[in-house]
Amino acid sequence: MSNDWPRGWYGDEPERPGAAGQRPQPSFAPSSGGPSSGGPSSGGPSSGGPSSGGPSSGGEGGGGAGAGRTAWPAQPPPRSWTGGAGGAGGAGGAGGYRRRGWRRWLRPRRLLALLAGLVVLIVLAGVAVYFSVSSKLTKVDVLVPTTLTAAGTNWLITGSDSRAGLTKAQENQLALGHNISGSRSDTILLLHVPANGTRPTLVSLPRDSYVPIPGHGYNKLNAAYDFGGPKLLLQTVQNVTGLPISHFMGIGFGGLVSVVNDVGGVRICLKAPMKDPKAGLNLKAGCQVLNGDQALGFVRTRAFAEGDLQREQDQRILIKGILAKMTSAGTLANPFAIVPAANGAAAAISVDQGTGLTQLISVAFALRNPVTTTVPFGHFAGTSVGSVVVWNTAAAKQFFSDLAHDQPLPKNLITGSTVQGTS
Repeated sequence: MSNDWPRGWYGDEPERPGAAGQRPQPSFAPSSGGPSSGGPSSGGPSSGGPSSGGPSSGGEGGGGAGAGRTAWPAQPPPRSWTGGAGGAGGAGGAGGYRRRGWRRWLRPRRLLALLAGLVVLIVLAGVAVYFSVSSKLTKVDVLVPTTLTAAGTNWLITGSDSRAGLTKAQENQLALGHNISGSRSDTILLLHVPANGTRPTLVSLPRDSYVPIPGHGYNKLNAAYDFGGPKLLLQTVQNVTGLPISHFMGIGFGGLVSVVNDVGGVRICLKAPMKDPKAGLNLKAGCQVLNGDQALGFVRTRAFAEGDLQREQDQRILIKGILAKMTSAGTLANPFAIVPAANGAAAAISVDQGTGLTQLISVAFALRNPVTTTVPFGHFAGTSVGSVVVWNTAAAKQFFSDLAHDQPLPKNLITGSTVQGTS
């Protein structure tokens, strides 16, 4: 009867001569436990694993005739054991299990599931923040229907002398005064965002501009705000520029202070000191980060040889600085910075009823680096309403026509924005 067991099926098998025509037979050394402990009679290889005849029962350290050699070959370790000193329960085994656990988490399907979960959480958090910020916006009925048409989009941006959000102590500290009758807008800006993707243009309209106000004749431009609030101001600007105003954004003194503080201050570089007790301002020369109180004094002071014309440049510089800070990569990537800043800005401003958070985000990026200038200046004049600014009528007409057709402005009409020390 032939033997189906191949010669050399385990490593320490000695060769044994057999009868002619027969394969040599493997030799089995009897162990101390006899055939029942691991010999062929106890089941052969199918029953002779490590638990019944392996090294623990017939190998080194065992007794009897089998001492010093094993009847069964060393078996491979279980697949779940990944190596290391000691058995599956030892330190090496525990390390192996840990390494195998990490490999399971690093499988592509598990990684994709993990990433998908993170994306869902980020989207949900973003949606929650979006609606939270949107709910803080103050909507006002301010837009005026018009038949005027123009390329691009035009925003009217105003800064009023509203004290909302400020305490009496803060008003004293900022030298704002009390019991101010009426409402004024000391900051009046027109932002034109072209439809052709070129740089936006931010234009200052001097508050003392001598213009016709519907129903009130000629007066200073900011008187329109006093007569009829932001709606009459918007209508006046729309009429004198010939540009349809699609969006409105307004902010008061208190709102400006809080926004600057919420973004962590705004960095401004001064060529010379700026001091003005009437505006509560005392800044040294050089680069520095202005807090909310200092920023308000910076845009309020008129202690310059050119008065309001220089103040308007300072206002544009501060607005650009605020928006550049809010839309910087460092702020946008830090939820602990962008969320308070966005909430603070939304609570501080008022917008037209058609403006939502999406439009505000777009205008924030537009204000990061616009072309900045002032409406073409003609001369100062004394009138029954006081000293006024008279525009250069011909140049202003061409200026606003170029904006309406998304044409680049002539270089001689772009004044830019620089800071000056107070006189």
